Amino acid sequence: MKEELLFCPLGGSGEIGMNMNLYAYGSEENQKWIIVDMGITFADESIPGVDLIYPDAGFIIDKKDDLLGIVLTHAHEDHIGSIVHIWPKLKCKIYATPFTAVLIQEKFKEKKIDITNHLKIVQLNGKINLGPFEIDFVTLTHSILEPNGLSIKTPLGVVLHTGDWKVDPNPLIGNKVDEQKLKKIGESGVLAMICDSTNVFSPGRAGSENDVRESLLKIIASQKKRVLVTSFASNVARMESIFYIAKHTKRNISLVGRSMHRIFKAARQCGYLKDIVEPLDPRDAKKVSKEKIIYLCTGSQGEPMGALNRIANETHPDVNLEKGDTVIFSSKIIPGNEKKLYGLQNLIVKRDIEVITEENAFVHVSGHANRDDLKDMYQWVKPKCVIPVHGEHRHMKEHIAFAKEMQIPFNLKIENGDIIQIYKDKQPEIIDKAPTGKIYLDGNIAVSLESSSIKERKNISINGFLEITLIITTNGKIKKPVVTFRGIPEEEISEAFKFDLEDEIIKTCKTFAIDNLKQEKNLIDVVKQNCRKIIKEKTGKRPYTNVNIARV
Repeated sequence: MKEELLFCPLGGSGEIGMNMNLYAYGSEENQKWIIVDMGITFADESIPGVDLIYPDAGFIIDKKDDLLGIVLTHAHEDHIGSIVHIWPKLKCKIYATPFTAVLIQEKFKEKKIDITNHLKIVQLNGKINLGPFEIDFVTLTHSILEPNGLSIKTPLGVVLHTGDWKVDPNPLIGNKVDEQKLKKIGESGVLAMICDSTNVFSPGRAGSENDVRESLLKIIASQKKRVLVTSFASNVARMESIFYIAKHTKRNISLVGRSMHRIFKAARQCGYLKDIVEPLDPRDAKKVSKEKIIYLCTGSQGEPMGALNRIANETHPDVNLEKGDTVIFSSKIIPGNEKKLYGLQNLIVKRDIEVITEENAFVHVSGHANRDDLKDMYQWVKPKCVIPVHGEHRHMKEHIAFAKEMQIPFNLKIENGDIIQIYKDKQPEIIDKAPTGKIYLDGNIAVSLESSSIKERKNISINGFLEITLIITTNGKIKKPVVTFRGIPEEEISEAFKFDLEDEIIKTCKTFAIDNLKQEKNLIDVVKQNCRKIIKEKTGKRPYTNVNIARV
C-alpha cells in the first residue's frame, strides 16, 4: 500500500485556544501517529460551574497503540493545559524543552501522577526521532520562555509546524528567532507550513519586549506612590522587566498570586532570572513604604479568584491599595473577558487609583506574529503550501488571502476534525473527517455538553429550582407537602400562591392510588408538570423541579 502523510487538528482550528494537532505517516495498515500540543480553553458564563474545556481526544485514544508520543511546542495553557486530563488514557512518551517540562511535571505532581519515566527533555534546538518522524526543534520568540517551531521530516518531505511565535528582535530572555535554521529548512524544501493565524489582521510588527521595558520604566519612574503591575504570569520576559525596573527605580518587588510564584520558581529552576533582586513575601512588603514597592500580580483578565480582583475588593490578606496608587495592566484583553475586566478597572478607578492600560499607554506587545512578521517567515521558509491554524474562521480565511499575496502555490482552509492528506507537488486535500468535540471539566469530572449536570445547572440558573416533598402516612393519608423555592422571583410568591400550589399538589395526589408503589413515578411526573405550569403562569419561569416522596 502507498504511504501517506496526514494532518488532523482536534482543537485550535476555527477557534483560538484548545490547540491539539495530529500527524500520521504510513500506509493504512501501518500508520504511525504523533500529537503536537494538548491545550485547554476557558469556559464563559454560559456554562455555569465549568472552568476548563479541552478537546475530545477519542479519535487518537482509539489509535494509542500506534501513537509514538506527544510533542509540546511551548508551555502556554492553550497548548499544554489538557495533558493531565488526556494523557492517562494514552500513557505515551512526552517530549518538551526544559522550561515546559518543569511545568508539566508540576501539573502531574498535583494530580499525584509520576510522569518521570515518560517525560523526555529535549534541549533547545534539539532533535528527536519518532518512527518515520524526524522532529527538529526550532527556537522562536513568543510571550513565554522556550517557544519552538517543529520541522517534521518524513520520507515524503518536511512540514513546518510553527506553534505560537512572532519576530522579536530583542526578546530579553531566551534567544532570537533562529533565522538561519529556518532558511536552511526552507532551502531543503517545505511541503506545508502549519501556521499561527492569531494576529493576521494586525499590520506591521508585533513589537519587542525591550521596547515595553523602556516604556514601563518611564511610567513607573514617574509614580510617587505604590505601584501594582498585573500581567500574564507566563510572560517571564515581562516579569524580568519588572524586576529590572524595580532595581532601577530603587523599589522592592513582591510577587502576588499562585501562578506568578509557580512560573518564577520554574524559570529559576531552568537557569533564568539570575541577576535580579530577591522578591519580598507580600507579608513583608506591607512593612515597606508605599513609594518603595512594586507588586507584580496575577488577575490581568479580571479573573474572580485572581490576586488583583481580591486586592481591588479589599479581601486580599496582604496587599491593599489606596488613593493615589497606580495599577498597570501590562497585558491585552483576551476576547470574551471585556465585561469582567472593565468592571474590575471601574472598581479601581472609583477608589481614586490610577489605571494604566494598553488603551492609554504603551505597556504591552503581543506574542503573536503580525503581518510583517508573517512576511519574514514566508520568505525564510518558502513553503509550497500554507495551512492556517490557531485562529477563528475569519482569521484563517484572511491568512489564506495573505498567503496568496505572498504567492504561495497551495493553501487549504480547514477546521477541527478535518483529516488532510499532504502531497509532494500538489494541493493538499481533506480526505476524511475525524470525530471531534469538547470535553468540559465539571469539578473533577470530564463530561460532554449534553451532560445532565450541565443541562440541569443551566436550567436552574435560568429558571430557578422547586423542591416538593410529599409526606404519605402508612394508611395512605397525605400530609401538608413541603414546598421549597430557589431562584424564583420572590415578589410573585405570596402566601396565597403557596397555598394554591399546596392545594394543587394534594388534589393531584388524590387522583392516584397513593399506596400503590408502582404508580409513584407517574405521580411524581404529574405533580412536576402541574406545579411547573402554575409557576409558569404566575412568574414566567419553568423551574427545575424535584419531587420526593417520604412515607411515614
